[in-house]
Amino acid sequence: MSIFFGSFAAFMLLGVPIAIALGVGCMFLLWFTGQFHMMSAFPRYMAAGLDQFLLLSIPLFVLTGNLMSRGGITERIVLLAQALVGRLPGGLSMVGVTTCMFFGSAATATSEAAAVGSVMIPAMDRSGYPRDYAAALIAVASVMGSIIPPAISMIIFGALTGTSIASLFLAGIVPGILIGLLLMVYAYWQAVRHGYPVAPRMSWQARLSAVASATPAALLPVIILGGILSGIFTPTESAGVAVIYALVLSGVVYRELTWSGLYEALWQTGFLTAGIMIVVAMANMVSFVFAVEGVAEGIARTMLGISENKFVLLLLINIVLLLLGMFLEPISIMILILPVLTVIGGNIGLDPVHLGTIVVLNIVIGLVTPPVGLCLFITSAISGVRIEDISRRALPMIGICVFVLMLVSYVPKITLYLPSLYATLR
Repeated sequence: MSIFFGSFAAFMLLGVPIAIALGVGCMFLLWFTGQFHMMSAFPRYMAAGLDQFLLLSIPLFVLTGNLMSRGGITERIVLLAQALVGRLPGGLSMVGVTTCMFFGSAATATSEAAAVGSVMIPAMDRSGYPRDYAAALIAVASVMGSIIPPAISMIIFGALTGTSIASLFLAGIVPGILIGLLLMVYAYWQAVRHGYPVAPRMSWQARLSAVASATPAALLPVIILGGILSGIFTPTESAGVAVIYALVLSGVVYRELTWSGLYEALWQTGFLTAGIMIVVAMANMVSFVFAVEGVAEGIARTMLGISENKFVLLLLINIVLLLLGMFLEPISIMILILPVLTVIGGNIGLDPVHLGTIVVLNIVIGLVTPPVGLCLFITSAISGVRIEDISRRALPMIGICVFVLMLVSYVPKITLYLPSLYATLR
């Protein structure tokens, strides 16, 4: 146990890629326990980890997000958000949050931070908002990109645990919207407190034009989720539909997707997908070694030995996940911790969908927590503001996300109501 985590941490500190560090950690553990002959099974388990039809949806949803960011869809969603909330105090900051809510339906948190941040941070700066505040707000708001369906982190959780993807998608809707609404309240309060400028009033003609132009883009999550829930297509098929819809919208309807933009979208999709898939392949190796050594059961027994109270264990789970999120990226956290959490969840009667929402919410909060908050680094690069200044500005907003996490953890109906309603109506 300590051999695996010690070698993994050492290689991470040396700058070795996460996937290789995981594999070497497994090798060291088998070597020191005298079971190195089991290495011959690694290729088979790696291939089995990737041999899942569901995983095909990941590159397709990534491609959808890339097409949206290069095909003029982001700018139209920004105009739609401005038509809805732009006139309120702090309206431009609310536009940033609302755009993240719309755009999050087909993007990862990091790609959302880059796409929305490149539009909104300069716009907020020109309007008189502090750059560190704008960068922090967009970074934290991008968390919704990994919660609001179709969330790739939810897909990976479902693939690793066998949990229903449709139920996980439904479970993420309320927490994602709740984070967005609370961030908008915070933005309103900050604007009133500091006297941030109010955006010029849009004419009714401009508002109607913005709504008409952005409505096809805003329908994308409705088509994806509606198709899955109605049984018209599977989550993987919905990803293919999303790609075709985004391609037609960007290239034919809006006519802003160029051949070079399409090439960049395909290249970025391939690059990101390769990184995700090699880590997923390593996940089966880690699960195999953990099963052989009984690691998950041992850690679960230790945690259950501390307390058998469900509320105490939920607090311990959240603390462990938040700490891991400060240093590791989401997929590697799921690989390391899910074997343990599924055992603990089974012992305390935790619904797998509820557990999935808790895990995903924890690990995406890690994307905006120092010292390795990727979304903070992305908005820092866009804004030119030091990561330390953005982190300080982001702390109250991270607190909002943690507050929603606690609500989700201790009030299961927040996440389970929609999945249970869906199960009743089927």
